[in-house]
Amino acid sequence: MLIQAAQRVGAGLASFGLAGAGIGIGIIFGSLVDGVSRNPTTRNALTQVAILGFALTEAIALFSIMICFLILFF
Repeated sequence: MLIQAAQRVGAGLASFGLAGAGIGIGIIFGSLVDGVSRNPTTRNALTQVAILGFALTEAIALFSIMICFLILFF
C-alpha cells in the first residue's frame, strides 16, 4: 500500500515537467509574435528558430511523461 502511494506521488511530481513545457512553449511563441511584430522582414528566420525551440521543449515534455509512466507501471 505504501509503495503504491509513493509511486503515485512520484508520478505526480514527475508530471510537473509537463507544466514547465507548456509554459516554455507559450514563451517561445509569444516571443515569436513579438519579434515578427517588431521586424516583419525576419519572419522566416524567427519561425525556423521558434519551431526548433518548440521541438526541443516538446521533447522535454515527452521525457517527463515517459518518466511518469515508468514510475507508475514498473
